[in-house]
Amino acid sequence: MVALASAALLLPLLSAAPPAGAGVPASGSLQGHFARAAARHGVPESVLLAVSYLQSRWDSHGGAPSVTGGYGPMHLTDAVTALTVAVPHHSEGTEDARGDSSRAARPGGHTAVPAAGALPARLRTLERASALSGIPGEELRTEPAANIEGGAALLAAAQREAGLPASADPAAWFGAVARYSGADDSATATTYANDVFDVIRTGESRTTDSGQVVTLRAAPAVAPATGQLAALGLRRPGSGPVECPRTVACEWIPAPYEEFGDGDYGNHDKADRPAAQSIDYIVIHDTEAVWDTTLDLVRDPAYVSWQYSLRSSDGHIAQHLALKDVGWHAGNWFVNAKSVGLEHEGFLTAPDSWYTEAMYRTSARLVRYLAARFDIPLDRQHVLGHDNVPGTVTSTIKGMHTDPGPYWDWAHYFRLLGRPITPGAGPGAGVVTIRPDYGDHRPVYTGCVTAGVACAPHGSGAVRLYTGPSPDAPLVTDVGLRPGGEASTTGVNDTGARASTGQSYAVAERRGEWTAIWYLGQKAWFHNPPEEPTAVSVRGLVLTPREGLASVPVYGRAYPEASAYPAGVPVQAVSPLPYRLLAGQRYVVGDRTPGEYYFAPVFDSRGHQVVRGQEEYYQIQFGHRVAFVKAADVRVSQA
Repeated sequence: MVALASAALLLPLLSAAPPAGAGVPASGSLQGHFARAAARHGVPESVLLAVSYLQSRWDSHGGAPSVTGGYGPMHLTDAVTALTVAVPHHSEGTEDARGDSSRAARPGGHTAVPAAGALPARLRTLERASALSGIPGEELRTEPAANIEGGAALLAAAQREAGLPASADPAAWFGAVARYSGADDSATATTYANDVFDVIRTGESRTTDSGQVVTLRAAPAVAPATGQLAALGLRRPGSGPVECPRTVACEWIPAPYEEFGDGDYGNHDKADRPAAQSIDYIVIHDTEAVWDTTLDLVRDPAYVSWQYSLRSSDGHIAQHLALKDVGWHAGNWFVNAKSVGLEHEGFLTAPDSWYTEAMYRTSARLVRYLAARFDIPLDRQHVLGHDNVPGTVTSTIKGMHTDPGPYWDWAHYFRLLGRPITPGAGPGAGVVTIRPDYGDHRPVYTGCVTAGVACAPHGSGAVRLYTGPSPDAPLVTDVGLRPGGEASTTGVNDTGARASTGQSYAVAERRGEWTAIWYLGQKAWFHNPPEEPTAVSVRGLVLTPREGLASVPVYGRAYPEASAYPAGVPVQAVSPLPYRLLAGQRYVVGDRTPGEYYFAPVFDSRGHQVVRGQEEYYQIQFGHRVAFVKAADVRVSQA
């Protein structure tokens, strides 16, 4: 088990200290609800505010559930709602998560969703809050004041059950806060409570999704009674060879490496990274499943694997593979062989789905650790969503996944990573990085529950792309998804006309409040008014076809030329996607990399080898997904 860090070692998370002269909250305000609930239940107001911040950042989400069925500012859980949404996104029956044509795909079957009665207590806290407070469940779900009251009742009950008085000193509530996390192991409960007290020490102030300013004054001298944890009787996490930062709770739940006969095996490949191949990418997924189902998937020896799973309610991390080994998660073998996969408990298409601050924070710490260890740049060309991974060849484009989707808050995530997305050039720069205001930017998506029906209004980090500078113009086309050239749709899983926060594109034209970027071989327009911009100007390198070429092919993987393959290793086709990069168009440059292919078609890893060619490629931001072009086909310049 990794050693637990003191709160002083926790990653700084860009807290915004509130003004010293904050006044008495108005009686009808959200701040007032916290003050009154704290007073009624004998909970220090700072403790109640900090717990709520770690769960929801004080947002109410209009009474809609989180990705794990949590409601309101206190994230009171009733996960039966979440269980009705979807099956796990790795349980579709036809997917080849490995993404390597040298080995036959072994698609998995559906994994059963647990019955409501089998859910752990951490996913049923709303039920207990109702019993303690006497407030009906519907009010706890939909009324912020009632929800805060229910959370205060849970904290007060945890303090009583520990045999401790309702002290006015926040430091005396460490054990109750740890219990509120719902974690069943001491490491996760400690990390969660440390985070809460870090918020208390540093303070926070923000405007919530209901337009109210909530403030927690900094109290840097608070030193919590961490010894209270021992009385909770929590288990110690399973030991094992975890590779995690000291500032998170991480346990080893291994994915199996087993042979089935007839040359078939699963569910990952043994390798020797980074000695044999560099690790260049971190891929962010959501599971479309609750925690126990997620673990069932990765423990299935016949199917898929990834390096880490992260739990929504408390940010707990489970590691499944050694980082030197290759997981089967991204659906693209080139990316799998050079990436680390992080699965976050959640549902992309849940109405108004939202992720907890606890999970965002531990995920950010893990990504910072991985980036430092493997020298991975903290940008959106290297920290990819699963929805940014390209199809390997034309036939696989339609089957590529779309998580974590438009509701993942990339702007907040990159602030937690210590790399906030900020302007880097003047307003006329040749490159823009997408960055709408997540809370206020609410494009209509459809199909969260019923095809064609609008999803619940929700903040989004993605902008919609049109064929002209008008919201009445058709959406741009993605010929990989729609070979007939039909326009893209507003479907929540349709990535054909979408650019997400942090992605950078070359500017093609500006016209009034509209900006056009080069996207999938065409001009794509998005609304970008100066007073409420949805993108920031930055500097960067761009590429275009070299002189004399009218167009160049675009690839979904950077494989070596045929002459690089030694005897006994089948040559992998360098097959272009159905897109073209045309003369006069420009695309933002990511890495330059030699063509590589990891040959690992059998269980016995002694025959595995990396094939590396002389042909080099550039990674580019081509559409919503990244792509590759041959370096010999293009010229690179400063935008």
